[in-house]
Amino acid sequence: MAAATALRQLAPLGARLTRIPPHGRAAGRLLQQQQRRGLRLSAPAAIQVTVRDALNQALDEELERDERVFLLGEEVAQYDGAYKISRGLWKKYGDKRVIDTPISEMGFAGIAVGAAMAGLRPVCEFMTFNFSMQAIDQVINSAAKTCYMSAGLIGVPIVFRGPNGAAAGVAAQHSQCFAAWYGHCPGLKVVSPWSSEDAKGLLKAAIRDDNPVVMLENELLYGVPFELSEQAQSKDFVIPIGKAKIEREGTHITLVSHSRLVGHCLEAASVLAKEGVECEVINMRTIRPMDIEAVEASIVKTNHLITVEGGWPQFGVGAEICARIMEGPAFNYLDAPAVRVTGTDVPMPYAKILEDSSTPQVKDIIFAVKKVLNI
Repeated sequence: MAAATALRQLAPLGARLTRIPPHGRAAGRLLQQQQRRGLRLSAPAAIQVTVRDALNQALDEELERDERVFLLGEEVAQYDGAYKISRGLWKKYGDKRVIDTPISEMGFAGIAVGAAMAGLRPVCEFMTFNFSMQAIDQVINSAAKTCYMSAGLIGVPIVFRGPNGAAAGVAAQHSQCFAAWYGHCPGLKVVSPWSSEDAKGLLKAAIRDDNPVVMLENELLYGVPFELSEQAQSKDFVIPIGKAKIEREGTHITLVSHSRLVGHCLEAASVLAKEGVECEVINMRTIRPMDIEAVEASIVKTNHLITVEGGWPQFGVGAEICARIMEGPAFNYLDAPAVRVTGTDVPMPYAKILEDSSTPQVKDIIFAVKKVLNI
């Protein structure tokens, strides 16, 4: 009787333990053992991974996969990166694959571009994209234009990556969004991840791409955990550059955004759903080339459009989306003018209350939705 009682008490624990997803070689051995016994395993569940760790995984996997890949930038090696994105990589791959540079963006960006022209695949980290202005000649004139100017004879397979856009309490010189700047330039591909899956899949795709790719991350997302699907945990997982993702389906209005503000749109959509308004939220993922077809298809369904971005309004990403919609077939499906929600047209203030007033908030998106729908 005592044994039976103990077994009954342990049964719920056993059921919970069977739901813990196995990983790596242990998972393979467990699967083989269960198959020999005639048992079937359910698919491993998704796991929670921060954006920081997703980027670290992507770099680790690509450094391991291709010996031509190397990482360089300020403090990326012995210090493990200013934001710990490259944690552990210097110890694993050594000085030739993970390289600390002087504080000279023009210098190390030029080294990276030259290495790419010579057949390597550098990942060039800017501590913040605000400092990429020091290297703008290398990024635009050398990286973006060389393939065209050489009639395709010289490729520049390089990734420029680092935090972009508003952070917290770092004022005007560390808070600018460069999505519109780099998205303006032919010869570049520009990606802007939101979730951990975005970060891992887009970085791996960028490293494997034969063109220069600018990857605009967000400092405030680095420590945020997201669900990483079983598929995204694979070393072969990549997200195609140039394809948007519908994060939430809806029928009343389309919200289009990228990077951190995708989360704001989803929060606004959840609030509005309680009031009977169903928002479709599109995560652009890629700024250039832009998946305007995904936006058009959504507008055909919802008949309303709002773009949301952290950058300044004039000549911004939202302005480009609105122009493309106006010039294309989806314009005929709009029941109201498209509206942009953007950062305020001022350099970023330092004081928190002013900073919050200068960046789009969830309440601003809700207000814009109600204005467009006239409710």
